[in-house]
Amino acid sequence: MDKFRMIFQFLQSNQESFMNGICGIMALASAQMYSAFDFNCPCLPGYNEAYSAGILLAPPLVLFLLGLVMNNNVSMLAEEWKRPPGRRAKDPAVLRYMFCSMAQRALIAPVIWVAVTLLDGKCFLCAFYTAIPVATLGNGSLAPSLAPQELVRLLARVPCPEIYDGDWLLAREVAVRYLRCISQALGWSFLLLTTLLAFVVRSMRPCFTQAAFLKSKYWSHYIDIERKLFDETCTEHAKAFAKVCIQQFFEAMNQDLELGHTHRVLATATATPATTDSAGEEREKLRGITDQGSVNRLLTSWHKCKPPLRLGQEEPLMANGWAGGGPRPPRKEVATYFSKV
Repeated sequence: MDKFRMIFQFLQSNQESFMNGICGIMALASAQMYSAFDFNCPCLPGYNEAYSAGILLAPPLVLFLLGLVMNNNVSMLAEEWKRPPGRRAKDPAVLRYMFCSMAQRALIAPVIWVAVTLLDGKCFLCAFYTAIPVATLGNGSLAPSLAPQELVRLLARVPCPEIYDGDWLLAREVAVRYLRCISQALGWSFLLLTTLLAFVVRSMRPCFTQAAFLKSKYWSHYIDIERKLFDETCTEHAKAFAKVCIQQFFEAMNQDLELGHTHRVLATATATPATTDSAGEEREKLRGITDQGSVNRLLTSWHKCKPPLRLGQEEPLMANGWAGGGPRPPRKEVATYFSKV
């Protein structure tokens, strides 16, 4: 249990490693889901394309949304995007950086699904049955004798070996190998293009916009840390608030019960200092926020008007020693005298 606790604490402290691990698990899960999926092409003209498009596009969309939902920064991004500006302006570059970071991780599982689907070839075979060149791969002399609708109906059954009855026109194994070869070529090309695109985005972008990249990364980390610290402070305040409230309730009940038992006054007076000290420590943690209305106003103020990102620093001095930003203060002259005695 200690080892698992240490691993969990490490993942909590290292948000990036945790999200990379989640993305890797989702990528493996997407490949495992496809291998366990029972692909059944309807083998009907018009339905093959819809079924294949659904298999190729719907699961990647679900995996992408799951990747966003499992990312803890989604709520932080939405909160930063929708909050009122107040005394702190919103930087669109930081919001773009946060969204791109989440989208890059969430796209890993959908990319794996699309690549595995194309490399397997079943979906492509079901969708592009009309792309088979019958005149080249089959008995071209018999193709003109068939009506176009009958030819399409016959080719739509190529993915289904149980009901295909067109071997006299086109050998099914030849058509399957032809379309699967094209599908695998598209799959490897898709993997190559996505890998190159990821390399360019992750490696080359900081080289051209290094200053903007560093600023966006810094303030993105700041927003994340500020939110965590605010949640920790609120949790500490809530614990102290609850503890003081419960202590006051028990003290009030104790006083009511001891109104008719005066012989316990001495014992109560002895136990009061320790209780008072404990209550004093908890009241210090409340930081002056001691009622429900004050807590609600504090939370509302934090949402609507966050403090500016300026830690009370003085304005920079100019060449003449004046900070500027207002009327120049009166100049003070100090005379110093040295005694030779």
